[in-house]
Amino acid sequence: MAAYTPMIKQYLQIKEDYQDAFLFFRLGDFYEMFFDDALKASQELEITLTSREGGSEERIPMCGVPYHSAPQYIEQLINKGFKVAICEQTEDPKQAKGVVRREVIQLITPGTVMEGRGLTEKENNFIATLTVFEDDTYGFASSDLSTGESRATLCGSMEDVLNELSLTGAKEIVVDSSLTKELQQKLNERSPVALSLEDNTVCGDSFKHLLSDLQDDKHCFTASRLFNYLHRTQKRSLDHLQKISIYEVHQYMKIDYFSKRNLELTETIRSASKKGSLLWLLDETMTAMGGRMLKQWINRPLLSQKEIESRQAMVETFISHYFERQELREKLKEVYDLERLAGRVAFGNVNARDLIQLKRSLLQVPRLKQVLEMLPDAEVKQLAGLLDPCEPVTDLLERALVDNPPVSIKEGNIIRDGFDGRLDQYRDASRNGKTWIAMLERQEREKTGIKSLKIGYNRVFGYYIEVTRANLHLLKEGQYERKQTLSNAERFITPELKEKEDLILQAEEQSTELEYELFVTIRETVKEYIPRLQALARTVSELDVLLAFAEISQQRRYVKPAFSDERRITLFEGRHPVVEKVMGIQEYVPNDCHMDQDREILLITGPNMSGKSTYMRQIALTAIMAQIGCFVPATEAVLPIFDQVFTRIGAADDLISGQSTFMVEMLEANNAITNATRDSLILFDEIGRGTSTYDGMALAQAMIEFIHHRIGAKTLFSTHYHELTTLESELEKVKNVHVSAVEHNGTVVFLHKIKEGPADKSYGIHVAQLAKLPDELITRAGEILAALEQQDATAPVPVMAVAVNSINETDNPISAKEAQLSFFDEQPEPKKGTASKKEKRVLDQLTELEILDMTPLQAMNVLYELQRKLRS
Repeated sequence: MAAYTPMIKQYLQIKEDYQDAFLFFRLGDFYEMFFDDALKASQELEITLTSREGGSEERIPMCGVPYHSAPQYIEQLINKGFKVAICEQTEDPKQAKGVVRREVIQLITPGTVMEGRGLTEKENNFIATLTVFEDDTYGFASSDLSTGESRATLCGSMEDVLNELSLTGAKEIVVDSSLTKELQQKLNERSPVALSLEDNTVCGDSFKHLLSDLQDDKHCFTASRLFNYLHRTQKRSLDHLQKISIYEVHQYMKIDYFSKRNLELTETIRSASKKGSLLWLLDETMTAMGGRMLKQWINRPLLSQKEIESRQAMVETFISHYFERQELREKLKEVYDLERLAGRVAFGNVNARDLIQLKRSLLQVPRLKQVLEMLPDAEVKQLAGLLDPCEPVTDLLERALVDNPPVSIKEGNIIRDGFDGRLDQYRDASRNGKTWIAMLERQEREKTGIKSLKIGYNRVFGYYIEVTRANLHLLKEGQYERKQTLSNAERFITPELKEKEDLILQAEEQSTELEYELFVTIRETVKEYIPRLQALARTVSELDVLLAFAEISQQRRYVKPAFSDERRITLFEGRHPVVEKVMGIQEYVPNDCHMDQDREILLITGPNMSGKSTYMRQIALTAIMAQIGCFVPATEAVLPIFDQVFTRIGAADDLISGQSTFMVEMLEANNAITNATRDSLILFDEIGRGTSTYDGMALAQAMIEFIHHRIGAKTLFSTHYHELTTLESELEKVKNVHVSAVEHNGTVVFLHKIKEGPADKSYGIHVAQLAKLPDELITRAGEILAALEQQDATAPVPVMAVAVNSINETDNPISAKEAQLSFFDEQPEPKKGTASKKEKRVLDQLTELEILDMTPLQAMNVLYELQRKLRS
């Protein structure tokens, strides 16, 4: 440090406190970065890397970005998961002695973005925190700095924490510096987030009011860590933060990470985009706030039948009142993002145009309220009662701000005439002065006879009289005082013009300063209404989502579901909502589903591509739609209220954590079997296909038996193991259904219709034929299939004759035909009464087994191994 210049020393001292962030160090009109920051930023931002002298022998790496374009560069870094510390000059350079004082005024992180393209209109931007307690419970809290929402809960396992992290979509998580590397790795495996450290968990005075309703010390401890981090990094008012609300993980239908992904609730598996998801289908919302609330509802379906039916009643009312619904939706188009506007007011980065948006939004509220009060439903009238027009805010903004203000709040022209007497006086002086200038110009033209004479202004010389060189001879000696010489003109001033200039400029300067002061006062007044604005935003959001449900339900002919206390599922002509939208209502083949106490498990067979997975998903999506209060795609629907939904659908490796497709399958299956209750819904698609036939079949059957005997959950289990269809006769609550298909002229035709009973065949080769595999391969597959169907499936199938002919005939003179047929010959059996050494070894192993200490699955696996040894 001793060798560096004072400015570089200052940089290094500030950087010491922000080691995990890029330090944007203000130098004049640029933000500069040095040392490692410069090397890395030049690569990430693709900007020129230079160097400068810094007092040491070697030149210091340096890069920078212009002050005015810094936001776009900051946004690039934040989107890549980095943090940026903004370091500004905090004293006037003219008054500074030595190096100008500089301080970090804000730390921008992925979880604390407040504006710009880093915020998606209909997406929350949560920052989360995790606290690990000694009793192996986990405190989890989250906050959206852009809207002020804050929530906290306690989790019983790390899996619950990861699930909450996935549901919130947090881009940053604040943890204790002592958090183990193992837990840090787990946090990044499921959904990569920026890790930040905060060890202060003391409840500070600045946010004590946000925790006033909390009873549990663990909640206070967890939330304090988050708020301490926010106050330490943002260094400005956070008055828009709302009181933290407590929720229980099991307060809502639990949809774990795997099920959320498999069911494509908010994004698709293939492209991770909204289009093609359930959220995409249901998002008919008109406001950004409504879009965010819809996503939250989808992630957390209700368990309370009373709350669900309350939403249903309002949706039904909106469906039956078409014209009122359309008027409400048209009014909502004019409502801007009240939550984020309130956040920007508190944060101090709101401008006059933002406040005009706020005013226009509030002006829609009285009519919204009026229309809702006309509707007959009591729940709707209650919703109307929660709409607060905030008239004082509307009145203030109407009186204070011009209709089309500029973006800048420091250059004037934002306050209406008549709002402030002093401002009117300044404006009058400025406007009259300019009128006087115009009159003076006319007078001087007449006096001198120079028609091209003009009075102009620039910031360096102020007001001046300009005369071209060709007309200088028309001026009298000493008529004007020379001010500036140009190549083709001379500029002059007069004492009178100078006096007027001082008056005009002083009036304009004072006017601009006063306008800024008035705007800040208006902003502070609006800040007092933030709690009311946030309450209004919640009500408008709820109204928007319910209107969207009504709109989509009427458009797509959805039906209001009823709920069964007997855990009964009755769906007539049910459809997959997203597939139906893509295909069209006319082309989609609907299907029924009936499950009750005698039909707990449906064993679904049928060919690939026939629609088994679609059928299973549509049942789950229908249940989720019902429990968020929406109508469902069917002509009649009766459903239980499910506490959890588990899925094992599709095949995918988890390369990051080093898990194969089959391991992922087993982990997802284990999650369901371990956590499901009799009130859960389980979807298992093709369990066991990632291993050998017998292993897979054994696992599949064992799982069905375990669910049947131990859990009792409603289960849809699709399989290609036709041998499992015999379970219907052995397990009383298992029923076979299949997706029908017919063979026509050697080609399979999928009917996509669910029927009772098992499928007669799998049509796998037909599917391969549809995929345009070579004809020779398809023909050979048919021959092998015919051979397998005539013998034990475990016996080897003879290879093609081409392979046999490649054998040297002198070594093996058997013909190709004989070689193939020999595979079907029965092996000679040992004489009765005798046992081979191999059989004796198997018998010895069998004798040593402790059958009663084994699980059914272990016993089946051991039995399979012993049988394999005897057959080999």
